[in-house]
Amino acid sequence: MFYGFFNYVVFCPCVLAYSTVLHPHFHPLYEFHQQYALTTTSILSDSYQTVTHDLWEFRHSSNHSIFPELKMFDLRITFVASQRPEAQEALTELTDRYGQCTENDAEVIVALGGDGSMLEALRGRFEDQKPVYGMKLGRIGFLMNEYSELDLPSRINNAASITVRPLKIEARSNDSQRFKGLAINEVSLLRQTAQTAILKISVDEKVRISDLMCDGVLVSTPAGSTAYNYSAHGPILPIGSNLLALTPISAFRPRRWRGALLRHTAKVHIETLEPDRRPISAFADNQEYRNIESLSIEEDRSKKLTLLFDPEHPLDERILQEQFAV
Repeated sequence: MFYGFFNYVVFCPCVLAYSTVLHPHFHPLYEFHQQYALTTTSILSDSYQTVTHDLWEFRHSSNHSIFPELKMFDLRITFVASQRPEAQEALTELTDRYGQCTENDAEVIVALGGDGSMLEALRGRFEDQKPVYGMKLGRIGFLMNEYSELDLPSRINNAASITVRPLKIEARSNDSQRFKGLAINEVSLLRQTAQTAILKISVDEKVRISDLMCDGVLVSTPAGSTAYNYSAHGPILPIGSNLLALTPISAFRPRRWRGALLRHTAKVHIETLEPDRRPISAFADNQEYRNIESLSIEEDRSKKLTLLFDPEHPLDERILQEQFAV
């Protein structure tokens, strides 16, 4: 009996001090002991204040936990941010609050900025495939969640996940150089000069269009279908549709061709006709390859990327809403 009383009179105030000062997000322990600890704190108020002060000083002067066995409740996060001032300010606030892990040690990557920052963070996850949670602090944030510095570990733990697979490209330039790349949103080809591009497009080794006169053409994933593809009047693809969008950019001939929907297993091959006179560039998202003579595009099923979204604003719902926007 005395042992139990000692636990609640002596141990609980110390644990309460730890949970509120050293580890402010350790809510279950705090709530469990709160009704007992607060009734006994006054008995040892001087000792409690001394413990609280010592713990606070320890927290700010040491990287070690008083209770290392409680680290299971921590979420190891790496924060990355764009160079926008508001993103850099948030980076400082969040790392002060939650700490900063190396990417090798992190369980999740949090990207701060716009969609460009999210794509850049995802491009670093092709090998380790760690999930990425984005918060909008940029101009465009279709792939981002609302920014808040509060209760971030809980938001991440409760987030809905979306898996996407990138497109891989193999390109050959006019001087026979070869390039390989990966794209999360889309692969696009654009004319480099005022001369219209003339392209031959094959799908699964069968020529579908022998002469497409245009500004360019792109192949989009479902995740990227609301971006450049949609601006070029391409279709919006639901996540999980197992489709790719093949969309022309300002097609001149054949004038009525508006593109095609392809199975996600399709292999697209594009050749440039008159490459010296009508040079084109290829883009894998924001990675540029110039003076391209031919390009092959297909889904890379060996790689997957995981995006995290607050359950009240999932990506598939955003894509559906975009289709009814007026």
